[in-house]
Amino acid sequence: MTELAQTQTPVQGERWYLRFNYYHRFLHALIIISFLGLVLTGMPLKYYQSGWAQTFARYLGGIGMAGYIHRVCGAITWLYFVLHIAFAFYYVVKLREEPFWKWIVGPNSMVPWIKDVKDVAGHILWFLGMGERPRFDRFTYWEKFDYFAVFWGVGIIGFSGLTLWFPEFFARFFPGWAFNVAIILHSDEALLAAGFIFTIHFFNTHLRPEKFPLDHVIFTGRISEHEFAHERPLEYQRALEQGRLGKMETTPPTRTSLIWSRIVGTIAYGIGLIMIILIIYSAIGQLH
Repeated sequence: MTELAQTQTPVQGERWYLRFNYYHRFLHALIIISFLGLVLTGMPLKYYQSGWAQTFARYLGGIGMAGYIHRVCGAITWLYFVLHIAFAFYYVVKLREEPFWKWIVGPNSMVPWIKDVKDVAGHILWFLGMGERPRFDRFTYWEKFDYFAVFWGVGIIGFSGLTLWFPEFFARFFPGWAFNVAIILHSDEALLAAGFIFTIHFFNTHLRPEKFPLDHVIFTGRISEHEFAHERPLEYQRALEQGRLGKMETTPPTRTSLIWSRIVGTIAYGIGLIMIILIIYSAIGQLH
């Protein structure tokens, strides 16, 4: 365990700051629940010819029940999407007196900008030992990529899923071949999303050396001062200069919250690892 990983556990005298409020953590909880539910019920349908998929379906109560759970999780997906859009509008209204460009390239914006391109190049050079580690702000370039990946996924997977969920309604507007396209988009984009989340996202967020074995911040909402200053030096320095650091200070995460975050994280890890192995196994089987 690295020094930074240890700072995720409360240390006597260590200051802690609030990074994510209850609303953000609630939305992420909805994402975890809905995504895992969609993968567990969707992949057995995609690889229905595999023995493991048939076993999964039986444990879920059959294909009919798996489809029902899948639709419930799909509804949760649309719920968190709408709730986030509502928060985004609130954020814009809150900044209505700020210049428009701050909505796009401000420190709290998720929109990729020139700095993110420079950070990508700088990070690569740092990996190769040819430069210093980039100084990141509130959101890193890979976090912004994850953010827009969700937008892309909800748009493609969500809309194609609605088309397949209510075919009679959409048949009034779309030709028959559109439903074949929707099946392909829904299936393949879902496979891409599962592969990305269970490998790239899990590594970037939890499994990289600085965070291994788990980053608790999305569960507790709290980040230690040492971790804050190292991981987000630009945000930390700005809050310090503007006198906002004291307002961000909060209590350390409780032992109970850390235990629950480990439980939830371990379950998500386990499901992700199992599903990746089964997906690769089924994909290889389809080549023969």
